[in-house]
Amino acid sequence: MALLYGLLWRLLLLLVHINRALVVWLRVRLQGWKRRLWERAMAGLLLPVALAGFPDHQKKANHRPDANTSPGTVKRLACRRSRWLSDGRSLEKLPVHIGLLVTEEEPSYTDIANLVVWCMAVGISYVSVYDNHGTFRKNNSRLLEEIVRQQQDLLGGDGSKCNVEFLSNGTDKHDVVSCRPSVKVLSPEDGKQSIVQVARQLCRSVENKEKVSKDISVSMLDVLLRESRNVPDPELVVKFGPVDSTLGFLPWHIRLTEFISLPSHRNVSYEDLLGILQRFDSCQQRLGQ
Repeated sequence: MALLYGLLWRLLLLLVHINRALVVWLRVRLQGWKRRLWERAMAGLLLPVALAGFPDHQKKANHRPDANTSPGTVKRLACRRSRWLSDGRSLEKLPVHIGLLVTEEEPSYTDIANLVVWCMAVGISYVSVYDNHGTFRKNNSRLLEEIVRQQQDLLGGDGSKCNVEFLSNGTDKHDVVSCRPSVKVLSPEDGKQSIVQVARQLCRSVENKEKVSKDISVSMLDVLLRESRNVPDPELVVKFGPVDSTLGFLPWHIRLTEFISLPSHRNVSYEDLLGILQRFDSCQQRLGQ
């Protein structure tokens, strides 16, 4: 009889764990579906955006007239934009936030700018550019100029500009639901610094007797870290280069991130990027089950 009771008790515990896992899975799927649907719709409707935060570059971009553009070129650019947006809408699971992780020593600003513009053109709201040495962060003006130039070349002068932002000390003041595609230029300090800041905040709370040490948990740390960034976690990271490592890319925010590797970021075509997005669309994420 005792053995029977023991088996029944284990069965009940198993059912409870299965129920909890199912509830968490459904909650994550529902929230992710609602968020993707909303942000993809808004990004698709409002893809042409103004370059914010860099008025000097914005003036330069606005003074690049397209009056001399031939009708054939205008039509070709319009067809290209329409095709890219259609490709994005054809995917059932388009990432809201994509990371471009460059592990190669000498980055190509033109190739990265092309990838950024293509990502925005298919309807991705957030694009993070990262390298282990902080090269893009140190030369953010050069990267910005190249992105604006590639927008002109690939999309034409229809006012399609990206909102390029640079994270400072791991913080970002923008809302999660953004109608304007944003580019985040990251370095290794961003992920580490945000964890350090939250840890200090918790220590001060304990020191000031606002919290007790036993109240501190992983879930509390997770909430504070997400509040400090106010951007969604990257669903997809494309890693370029031979290094088989994430190299410190946002260590707290990539628990459910899908990583896809390419040999190099140089000479990557739009078809290569579309193939990656199609692979992501077809992959099944079991969320730890």
